[in-house]
Formats: sequence, structure tokens, C-alpha cells
Amino acid sequence: FRSVARFQREVFPQHQELFAALATRQRPDALFLTCSDSRIDPCLLTQTQPGVLFICRVIGNIVPPYPDAVGGVSATVEFAAGVLRVPDIIVCGHTDCGVMRGALNPDMVADHPTVRAWLKHAEVHERDADPSAATILALAEQNVVRQLRNLRTHPSVAARVAAGELRLHGWVYNIGPGVVTEYDEVAEKFLPITGAGQAR
Repeated sequence: FRSVARFQREVFPQHQELFAALATRQRPDALFLTCSDSRIDPCLLTQTQPGVLFICRVIGNIVPPYPDAVGGVSATVEFAAGVLRVPDIIVCGHTDCGVMRGALNPDMVADHPTVRAWLKHAEVHERDADPSAATILALAEQNVVRQLRNLRTHPSVAARVAAGELRLHGWVYNIGPGVVTEYDEVAEKFLPITGAGQAR
């Protein structure tokens, strides 16, 4: 891509000191686990520079429960929690998620066995061939809460959460208006994130 040449020519020189500091080590502030959807840019969304987020992208922002599906997601979670010792993990879902549509209408993915098998981790039991935006949003929120629960089954996460060393956050990004909500465990609902960075 021509944009790579532009990065090397114009962008890199402006941040040369940052990249020099990152050249041999990383100490990210959080694991940001989100959907592979092309409309989500974690660093743009959080306004962070390189080195701040350890990013895992997978369709449906799904974290299989341990040890059901030991693979790339599980290894990323374990590396972030156990090796990098990140203090925060964020699971971020989003509106208009095609994976949620597929979970509601399995016929959509009937010809894609790997996708169909992956969707079992979303644990959707209802069916709707033509879901509304509100239905997909509600399912995206339920899915984020479910994946937070799955995260807690991973030993590297459970031990550090129990020790008070690791915080888990559930977000949903509403693409149209650019609003991000966070799950409040006390209220058991998603609330807008304020300028202070906390749901209110």
C-alpha cells in the first residue's frame, strides 16, 4: 500500500522517539479484545498511541471458556494477563454486528462450518431471521457480559482478579453516534462512559 510509504516518510519521523522506546520492549496498559469488524479502530476509539493497547481481534469479540477452545484467543489472554501483566482487560462489542446476526439466524452461516462452530461460544438460543437494530444491540450487550464471564474461567485471569491486580471491563461501541457504553455490574446494565472514563 502507498500509505506504508507515507507512514515511513511523514508519520514515523514525528514519533521517532516513541518508536525508539518501543523497539525492544512493551508495557501495555490494557488488553483490548474486540471484534474483527473493519469499522472498529481500537486506537482511534481510545485515542491511544502505539504501545498502550495489546490488541486481540476476533469475530464476535468471543473468548471461549477455558479450556474448551485453547487457541489464539486463549493464548493472547494468557500472555497479556500472565506475561505482560496488564492491569486491565476490555471486551468491546459493537452495534450492527454480523456475528450477532449469524447467531440469531444460523442459516446465514450454514455454508461456513468454522464460523458456525465458533458461534456456539455466543450461546444464543433465540432465533430471528430479520432482527431489529435494538435486538442486535441487546444481543451484543449480552454477548459482552457472557465473554467477561468466560474470561474469568481462564486461570491467568482468575488468579489476578482474585488478587485485585486485574480489572475487567465490558464495552459496547455504538458506531453511528460514536457512543461507548460500559457494563455496570451493580446496576447490571450498560451506561455511557463519561469524560472521566467511568460509566455513570
